[in-house]
Amino acid sequence: MSQPRFIFLLNSSQRRVQQWIANQGQEGLQLTAPQAGVLFVLERQDGQLMGELAQQLDLVPSAVSGLVERMQKLGLVERKPCTVDGRAQRVWLTEQGRAQLPLLYRITAQAQAKFSQGFSQEELAVVERWLKQVRQEFSE
Repeated sequence: MSQPRFIFLLNSSQRRVQQWIANQGQEGLQLTAPQAGVLFVLERQDGQLMGELAQQLDLVPSAVSGLVERMQKLGLVERKPCTVDGRAQRVWLTEQGRAQLPLLYRITAQAQAKFSQGFSQEELAVVERWLKQVRQEFSE
């Protein structure tokens, strides 16, 4: 029996999920999965430092910088200098960004339902444990 192709399956699955999420957006504004992640993080705690966003989203700081810049151009977030450290910038949700959250919650619930379809709670717990183990084993 051949070994499962975990790396291929993980990468392919991630791309397909991200594309599906992007295609669920409203006409004219299709958000990527990382953009949705920024909005979810800022909803929980608005005014995050760029480095904090990178850490919470498991991204390198340079990726967050470009991500936030694109989102700012879309009117979803705004950057302001940190009052404590003038070199740092904080990211804030705009009203337009906040208005996307109900749609994003619906999309997330639909994705979760698709992931769970046909699996028992016990099977899903094993998948979750396995994915957490993968993250842990490959953390820096």
